[in-house]
Amino acid sequence: MAKYVVLIPGSEDTWEATPQEEKQRVYNAHMEFAKLLADRGHSFVEGAELVRSDQARIVSGSVDDVTVTDGPYAEAAEQLTGFYVIETEDLDDLLKCVGRLCSDEGRVEVRAYAGGGM
Repeated sequence: MAKYVVLIPGSEDTWEATPQEEKQRVYNAHMEFAKLLADRGHSFVEGAELVRSDQARIVSGSVDDVTVTDGPYAEAAEQLTGFYVIETEDLDDLLKCVGRLCSDEGRVEVRAYAGGGM
């Protein structure tokens, strides 16, 4: 089975200002997405909502000589706010399932693992 990562971008400031009732509606959509994946034979591997990008650390250098700076990696209105890792044999159907997220999240990126992982 091939692995795909579903990348969810969003505005961190907008999300923080979102009323709890609306946040719960979005969380419910994600639960529906997980159920849809299972019902259609896709395997959920992992997923998470990420902390704000200003809590990220950017690392450069080599093993014992690293430079660490505060994130985010790129200054942008939208940041990566969450992800899923999905295993499937049916990319076309996975993309249809991801459409469930789009109704609440807007555009979502799906990208295959290169070379099957580490």
